[in-house]
Amino acid sequence: MPTDVFMTTSNKVAFLGLGTMGAGMAARIAASNTPLVVWNRSKERAEPFRGRADIAASPADAAAGAGTVIAMLADDAASRAAWLGEGGALSRVARGTLLIESSTLSPGWIVELAAAAEAAGCELLEAPVTGSKTQAANGELRFFAGGTAATIARATSVLKTMGTEIIHVGPHGSGARLKLINNFLCAVQAASLAEAVALIERCGLDRDAALAVLSNGAPGSPMVKAAGGRMAKSDYTVNFSMNLIRKDLTYAIDEGLEHGVPLTTALTARELFSRATERGLGDRDFSAVVELTRHQ
Repeated sequence: MPTDVFMTTSNKVAFLGLGTMGAGMAARIAASNTPLVVWNRSKERAEPFRGRADIAASPADAAAGAGTVIAMLADDAASRAAWLGEGGALSRVARGTLLIESSTLSPGWIVELAAAAEAAGCELLEAPVTGSKTQAANGELRFFAGGTAATIARATSVLKTMGTEIIHVGPHGSGARLKLINNFLCAVQAASLAEAVALIERCGLDRDAALAVLSNGAPGSPMVKAAGGRMAKSDYTVNFSMNLIRKDLTYAIDEGLEHGVPLTTALTARELFSRATERGLGDRDFSAVVELTRHQ
């Protein structure tokens, strides 16, 4: 890293990606009265920020003059395009700009992006999150930070605007690995819960009573409680879309194979989510997978 890396003095934050999570995160920054510029590929998602933030036409325009650039995007392809593609943020960042990548991505791409950031005279902090739409809106996210302790210290103020805890898990790629493991476990729980709910309903048990037993007993977890409630109400308003959990399972499976650990339960869960997606449920909350097990 160049010795003059911390050259920019701008306090403006650029935020790339205003989806289910990104919109809540950017809104927290806007509410803190930090100068903010936002960008989203589909322009209509940026409109709610008009009057609270500048709206950029491209990631490059957003990054120009910003001291911090944060991305929350769907996958490796979207992240690569926003950082390195035509009109990408790295084409116009000032030396010393703090780059924070909070998307759920593959470890390999994170390491490649860190090298590109260094070549631009910047340093990357990967900071994927745990939590969903509600936690993003309330500033209650937890960050899995991959990078140096110095970069984490520099990012702490803006991260604390959006979350409650920053956990340093290791060098670049470590945050992505832990996030994929976290999401793989959540997906397997959701898939098994969907089958459990279908069985409860088919065999005539009182569903609400049975779900209360499961949620408050040994199988219970925050995810089981939240997803079980959505499955019971058939409320699939997106907190985390099925398309994204299926993508995360693919990245986790690939990472497992890279390290000689075949994630067989992840493969089974991905098959269930893939079949649900084929039935038109991909854009709904991932708890909608129960509709597949209910009707198969």
